[in-house]
Amino acid sequence: MIMRRIARPMLAAVFVSGGIETLRNPKPRIQAAEPVIDKLDKNADPVKQKLPVDIPTDAESMVKFDAAVKIGAGIALGLGKFPRLAAVLLAGSLVPTTVAAHRFWEHEDPQQRAQQQSHFFKNVALIGGLMIAAGDTHGKPSVAWRTKRAARSAAGSTAGVAGAMTGSAKSAADTAKSAADSVRSAAGSVTGGAKSAAGSFTGGVKSGVKAARH
Repeated sequence: MIMRRIARPMLAAVFVSGGIETLRNPKPRIQAAEPVIDKLDKNADPVKQKLPVDIPTDAESMVKFDAAVKIGAGIALGLGKFPRLAAVLLAGSLVPTTVAAHRFWEHEDPQQRAQQQSHFFKNVALIGGLMIAAGDTHGKPSVAWRTKRAARSAAGSTAGVAGAMTGSAKSAADTAKSAADSVRSAAGSVTGGAKSAAGSFTGGVKSGVKAARH
């Protein structure tokens, strides 16, 4: 816990200071970003024409917006306010910055290439650190684990309800069968009684007839 509280401000300080410096002196970043933004802007023209509002995509606006994101998300990360979201935003903002400002493969001078390569991989390392911060759950179960557990619990509850319904249906069927057996038994008893009464009456009539003849 203590290490986390110390590490977050240290990681956030890089982005906050860099964002402030960009707002104070945006020209070098704008010059580095212009070639990349121009390429992206050409590819995005068909999409922009369909949007209801005109979104600024010029290099200066994009650089200043990126700096504002770094400052805001960096402060949030340093203070521990929505740290996972802040880490995701910082990682997302660092990707275009790295590609636009540190294209070491385009430099022919060995010294400049080595310098830009060092900055490139430094930013890659920062992105890795931000990904770790974004996945930090503070010792709590992850969202994926909680989702799987909830799904298993729901499946168990559904199976239990289905089993209870099946048991109730079977019990009702057994009760209905027992009632039907009782009805058949009662009907048999009534039929037997009726046959016995009819036999007794017939026997009495025959006896009376014989007595009258004698």
